[in-house]
Amino acid sequence: MNAPFIEAASPHVMNTYGRLPIALSHGQGCRVWDINGKSYLDALGGIAVNTLGHNHPKLVPALQDQIAKIIHSCNYYHVPNQEVLAKKLVELSGMSNVFFCSSGLEANEAALKLARKFGHDKGIEHPEIVVCEKAFHGRSIATLSATGNPKIQAGFGPLVEGFIRVPLNDMASLVAATACNPNVVAVFFEAIQGEGGINPTHMDYLREVRQLCDKNDWLLMIDEVQCGMGRTGKWFAHQWAGIIPDVMPLAKGLGSGVPVGAVVASAKAANIFQPGNHGTTFGGNPLAMRAGVETIRIMEEDGLLANATKVGAHLVAALTRALSQELATQAVKEIRGQGLMLGIELAKPCAALVGQCADHGLLISVTADTVIRLVPPLIMSSAEADEVVAILCPLIEQLILEQ
Repeated sequence: MNAPFIEAASPHVMNTYGRLPIALSHGQGCRVWDINGKSYLDALGGIAVNTLGHNHPKLVPALQDQIAKIIHSCNYYHVPNQEVLAKKLVELSGMSNVFFCSSGLEANEAALKLARKFGHDKGIEHPEIVVCEKAFHGRSIATLSATGNPKIQAGFGPLVEGFIRVPLNDMASLVAATACNPNVVAVFFEAIQGEGGINPTHMDYLREVRQLCDKNDWLLMIDEVQCGMGRTGKWFAHQWAGIIPDVMPLAKGLGSGVPVGAVVASAKAANIFQPGNHGTTFGGNPLAMRAGVETIRIMEEDGLLANATKVGAHLVAALTRALSQELATQAVKEIRGQGLMLGIELAKPCAALVGQCADHGLLISVTADTVIRLVPPLIMSSAEADEVVAILCPLIEQLILEQ
């Protein structure tokens, strides 16, 4: 039985989201339907979560099978699929060990704890972690402190100390900010900033930071929560630079909609946590682990990394053609990103496009006020990408013409 459709804010649900007047009922592939029967093309994927789209014919039976066996057991006991999924993530990343949790925030929080304990184990009493402007790592007090967005930090002070903030892709600023500081223990950033406006980290910068961390015995921690799991055409976005981090938080697309988070660690960080140092009730539960195992299996079987590369390139080319005039006049400043993680930056705020696109049957988001974010399921076809362009670009043109 469907819950009643309430257009206004619910009197019983805490008012934390600026929701559209839409309640989704079901989906198939890259399409979803609301409870009134209206269809939408999903170019948001639950914010880079629904890797396999909706009602995937290989995933659903596997999850049904798992639910019929056991959904949850606590970490007092072994969960066999934890080892299966950890082994696969180690194989794909070239790293060595994995801790499982339930969200990207938890994964990033664990990474910050790893960095601090790494410092304390070296005798550093007040460890400091380098983070980036425009970063987003979560909304707990620690991850909020690491985040580079004063708007979402407002009202939650005092923030956690121990962070040094620098611009992304600015090696000179990083070196200057850390010079002669014996308390630095780690550098932490997203391979592609998501909430900050789809800002890719440059490949040369990634390699230079890896070298700097090696030189100074710091941890290189790369947040792949949104940009990982095949979204850019490689399993993890930093792999385009040919490097391996020491710590890599994951979440979002890892479970295709089932909440799964993970912290993958290389040898330098793999044994920092010992029993009693960290934990979680829900992390690594049998249902979440089955979702992660099956997601990766299906991605490999169906060639979804190659599909993300192909369809992403097709989508960028189609957007560039359709918005050529706007790009020439800088009304559209840039189309950027990689694979199926794309941002279209306008020269003016464009939050209104979220509702306008939904009215026309397309789900998107706008981040950093002026950037349209496209993070569809990795199963999206080129024909569906053309539909995105056909709906979105006229609305962009209309918004630009408005005074």
